[in-house]
Amino acid sequence: MTRVYLSIGSNIDREANLRSCVRQIKENFQPLTLSSVYQTRAIGFEGNDFYNMAIGFDSTLKVETIHAILRKIEDAHGRRRGVDKLRPRPLDIDLLLFGDLVRHGDNLDIPREEIVRYAYVLLPLSEIAAKLTHPETEQAIGEMWRAFDAGSQPIKKIGFKFE
Repeated sequence: MTRVYLSIGSNIDREANLRSCVRQIKENFQPLTLSSVYQTRAIGFEGNDFYNMAIGFDSTLKVETIHAILRKIEDAHGRRRGVDKLRPRPLDIDLLLFGDLVRHGDNLDIPREEIVRYAYVLLPLSEIAAKLTHPETEQAIGEMWRAFDAGSQPIKKIGFKFE
């Protein structure tokens, strides 16, 4: 069994897409650990604010299989690939961590670089995996968040109900 962590974001029809995404992930993996939902500005382009969150679950599936399932969920929500990444999107699911796997290449970037770069990834992840050690930095996720310059990237926890 491997512990898996995801980052999920949406800035098009945010509420509906997050609810639908969590429902579809739950159909494939259970039980889920859900972070709170956070609102952040779009980074690198003009667009609606994003809703972001993190999800954790255990799985016996291979990392490639989980990645393929997540891409299908994105595609079902209208995600277009092969276009500029810096644009609004209905759903973005990133595989952040897969146990202590370190793998960069073959369409996989684990652990995701965004963990150390963006508040919208690190804060929700720290909420559900504070004591977990990042496999490359060897720091606890919670410690990484406490050391993060949060003032540089405004982030706001919002009241969000899934069911």
